Amino acid sequence: MRGGKLSIEVLEGGSGDPLVYLHGARSLGGWNPHLDRLADRYHVFAPCHPGTGGSTGLEHLDDLWDLVLCYEEILDSLTSRPYHIIGLSYGGMIGTELAAQNPAKVRSLVLVGAIGLWLDESPIADIYVLGPEERAKATWHNPASEAARAYMAQPEDPEAKREAELSNIEALASTGKFIWPIPDKGLRKRIHRITSPTLMVWGKSDGLVPPVYADEFQRLIPGSRSVVIEECGHLPYLERPEEYFQNVFDFLSQS
Repeated sequence: MRGGKLSIEVLEGGSGDPLVYLHGARSLGGWNPHLDRLADRYHVFAPCHPGTGGSTGLEHLDDLWDLVLCYEEILDSLTSRPYHIIGLSYGGMIGTELAAQNPAKVRSLVLVGAIGLWLDESPIADIYVLGPEERAKATWHNPASEAARAYMAQPEDPEAKREAELSNIEALASTGKFIWPIPDKGLRKRIHRITSPTLMVWGKSDGLVPPVYADEFQRLIPGSRSVVIEECGHLPYLERPEEYFQNVFDFLSQS
């Protein structure tokens, strides 16, 4: 796209109504069980953000507006039908901007621990300065849980471990281009344009993006609602999957 300057890897699976899955700051890392669950009911498109996975051309995107237009072009090429969006954290920021940019194309919007707003009294954690232990405590209600250990586990093979570390470094650096120094790029000026049914899903113990942001998104998006999951951190689809999927699927089925 854009004369060959950009190439976006899009993972695809399932059948049914189109659903766009926008991953967080970490690399998508290929097709995963989360996508499998969604693909049981929907035709899932999961693009890898520019600079992650097999997506190239990050250097040709100057700012968040460039990124949003890039995604609009990608999604127009994938489906002509209105689509659901599930956006996790950084992906939620992109999804919210897409829903505000062209409301008619977004059938519904699910924001999971989304960034994009800023409250001085409840700052979002700076993922670029957190050490591994601090990040784990901020991400999980229980960092010692089986789900947390599996997510944070490193490959035993030295070469695979180096590749995984490099992939995450590249993903964080790519994300930083659009969210640094704070993940607030004027969304409040545009968020009133969102007309899609919108659901916020948050973990009550989210230490990266505090649950008060679910309240703020709900206040700013007319008719939206939020669900806060107990004993859950920033990744409810991993830490409380059954509650997460029940809420998401119930919402999507009504949208």
